[in-house]
Amino acid sequence: MQRRIQCRVSGRVQGVWYRASACTEARRLGLSGWVRNCADGSVELEAAGAQSDLRELLAWLWRGPPAAEVAQVESRWLDKASPVDEPPGEFHIR
Repeated sequence: MQRRIQCRVSGRVQGVWYRASACTEARRLGLSGWVRNCADGSVELEAAGAQSDLRELLAWLWRGPPAAEVAQVESRWLDKASPVDEPPGEFHIR
């Protein structure tokens, strides 16, 4: 079953390879979507794929790459009927 999740990660998550590492992890899981830096210092992402893979990504978001210090991960599951713009398995940095 395909699902979608939107997340905002705060803490020390910019300038520590968080976006690139999140992109690598999402691609490893075969997810589609995107990740980007926000003006407030957080990182935002949207991903689509199997619910189990999205849960695995969500767990990874709390850890992040070694230099990151994740303070909070806000997440919300989106309407499964509305697709992500990117084809399956294509995850990129915006």
